[in-house]
Amino acid sequence: MADWQKITGGVTAPRGYQAAGITAGLKPSGLPDLALIFSEVEAIAAGVFTTSQVKAACVEYCRQRLQAKHSARAILCNAGQANAATGNQGYLDTLESALAIAQALNISSESVLLASTGVIGQRIKMDALRSGIPKVVAALSETGSDAAAGAIITTDLVTKSIALETTVGDRPVRIGGIAKGSGMIHPNMATMLAFVTCDAVVSPALWQQMLARAADRSFNSITVDGDTSTNDSLIALANGQSRTPAITEWGAEAEKLEAMLTAVCQHLAKAIARDGEGATCLIEVEVTGAHDELSARQIAKTIAGSSLVKSAIFGRDPNWGRIAAAAGRAGIPFEQENLQIKLGDFLMLENGQPLTFDRSAASAYLKKAAIGAYLQEDRVLISVNIGNGYGVGKAWGCDLSYDYVRINAEYTT
Repeated sequence: MADWQKITGGVTAPRGYQAAGITAGLKPSGLPDLALIFSEVEAIAAGVFTTSQVKAACVEYCRQRLQAKHSARAILCNAGQANAATGNQGYLDTLESALAIAQALNISSESVLLASTGVIGQRIKMDALRSGIPKVVAALSETGSDAAAGAIITTDLVTKSIALETTVGDRPVRIGGIAKGSGMIHPNMATMLAFVTCDAVVSPALWQQMLARAADRSFNSITVDGDTSTNDSLIALANGQSRTPAITEWGAEAEKLEAMLTAVCQHLAKAIARDGEGATCLIEVEVTGAHDELSARQIAKTIAGSSLVKSAIFGRDPNWGRIAAAAGRAGIPFEQENLQIKLGDFLMLENGQPLTFDRSAASAYLKKAAIGAYLQEDRVLISVNIGNGYGVGKAWGCDLSYDYVRINAEYTT
C-alpha cells in the first residue's frame, strides 16, 4: 500500500499556497485564461522543460531564472497564446509580464516564474494581460486551485488536479499538482504544463533531482501523437511550511517524498494521456524482463506511441502483431524467443510463439474500456516481457481516433 493518502485541494492543499484563475480576455472563446499560483514565503523551485530547439520565451526565461536562483514565490500562466517563435519582442513581453505580476504582488521579479500555452507564433495579448493581473492577484485564495486548473487548459476536455499527504518527522507533508495537455504530447515533455506545490523542507539540489526522476517516470513516459511542443514546462515549488525536518540528503524521508512526488506526476501524466485529443481510452504499457528500467521504458514508450497500435486499440482489434513490431523497433536488444505479450488478461504470445485466444472476448475487453469510467475503468493494459532482467518500465498513451485529425485540422481555423 502507498505510504500516503489522497486529499482535496490541488496546488493549494500544501500549507502556505494560494491560487487563482480568471478570464482576462486572452482566449477568443471568453473562457478562463490567466492563472496564478503564489507561495506566502520564498519556496525552493525546480523545473523540467521542453527539449525542443524551438522554445517559447517563457521557457528561456524560466531556465535563466532557475539557473541564477533556485527559489520563487509565484507562477503566472497565460492560456491562448504560446508566445513561441515570436522573436525578441516575445521575450520582451515575457519580461514585462514578470515585472507586472511582481509589482502587483510586491515581490521581486526574480521570484516570478512564467508559463504560456496556446497557438505557436502568437504573442501574448499584453493589453489583456496588463488589465488581468490586478484581477488575478485579487482573486488569490487558499481554495483557488480548481480555478487555476481551469484557466490553464486549451483543447483539454477536463481539468487535471491531485493532492496527496504523507508524514515526515511525525508531521503531515502535502504535495499538490495541476496540469494541462491534450495534444502535441510525446516523451521528452509534450504540449503540457504541470505545476506542483509542496510544503516540505528540501534542499534545492535534491528537489531538482527528485523532479527530474519523477518527470522521467511520468510526463516523459506519455505520448498522444508523437509531437513535442515548444512550451512544455514542469515547475515544482517546496516552501517548507510543513515545519518538518529539512531533507538535505538521500535517505528514507527523501525516498518517501520522491515516491509521493512521482505519484502526483504520474496521476497528472495519465490524466493528460487519457484526455488526448479524440481519445476514447487510456493505454498503459508495462514492460518487464529488461536489462534496466531505462530500457524497459524505451520499449514501453515505443509501443504506446505506435500509430498502428493506437489505431488498432481504437478499432477494438486485438492485433498483437503491431505490439510485437513496435517492441522490436524500440532499439533495445532482446531475444525474440523470450517475447511474451498480453492484452489485459489475454495471453497472445509466449516464448515468441503465437497462442490461440478468444478474439471476440479480447475485442470486447477493448470495447469495455472505451465506455469505462474516466481514469477508473477506461484503461487498456498491454503487458510485454522480453526476458529475465530486473528492469521494469511503464508508459501511457491513448487510442488514435478519427476526431484527432478533425481537431488538429481545424486548430487555427
